[in-house]
Amino acid sequence: MELGFHLPIFDIDGGTAAIAGELARVGAAAEASGATWLSFMDHYFQIEPTGLPAEANMLEGYTTLGFLAAHTSRIELGLLVTGVTYRHPGLLAKIVTTLDVLSGGRAALGVGAAWFEREHHGLGVPYPPIAERFERLEEALRICRQMWDPANNGPFDGKHYQLAETLCSPQPINQPKVLIGGGGERKTLRLVAQYGDACNLFASSPADVAHKLDVLRRHCDDVGRDYNQLRITLLANNPRPSPDTRDDFVRAMADYAALGAHTVIVTPTTGSPAAWIDGMAPAVPQLAELG
Repeated sequence: MELGFHLPIFDIDGGTAAIAGELARVGAAAEASGATWLSFMDHYFQIEPTGLPAEANMLEGYTTLGFLAAHTSRIELGLLVTGVTYRHPGLLAKIVTTLDVLSGGRAALGVGAAWFEREHHGLGVPYPPIAERFERLEEALRICRQMWDPANNGPFDGKHYQLAETLCSPQPINQPKVLIGGGGERKTLRLVAQYGDACNLFASSPADVAHKLDVLRRHCDDVGRDYNQLRITLLANNPRPSPDTRDDFVRAMADYAALGAHTVIVTPTTGSPAAWIDGMAPAVPQLAELG
């Protein structure tokens, strides 16, 4: 099992002027630890599950990843996850392509149906009903696939999006892996089976995850997809681990590794995330021993 880091908080010790330097140290610490994944949220406002108010610091996700691309050399970079409503899919594919090219082929596309209504209304971004958001998500996945096909620069004519040309030049160095966030059994996991390279589930309990993976297997069977091609990632926040509980965390991950989970992602929530990552680094070889 591999370890990834996900940073949801930008209230950094030292204030706003200290954010850039701390994020550069985060990149160095994450790579030095041997972790394989580094991500941020994709939100306009801070979200309540972090325990902070909407007014707390929040950076634009892809600009932040571009900064980290220049301060790292090996780790995979992505957002966990982009809301499909935030950017037109053609532009999204172009943004992720740019990140991939400038990072030397290390970009991932994390994407989901979006959920935070307040930030949409706050910045004047349309927030359609959930059924439409899922329709848009499926079209966005198809558009990105077409944008990353150098043999197909033709049009895309969908219900919600119409593109006269899906020209994307340069093409990515490595076609970005598509990680679809969420565990909805009827829609989200079907999209993972049909379009995704990876899913991201909450590590709520081994029994819950085992059930979600059984549902995902059935969706794969329905669409003729090899389940074993998919990468299973988990977000560990129940309880959220810390350097002080690192050994307990590794022991708890053994059951998830036995289910076939490939990567567990943890979230520093302090004002000094680079030091927090240093404290979690010994978990990397311990998790690797789980298989």
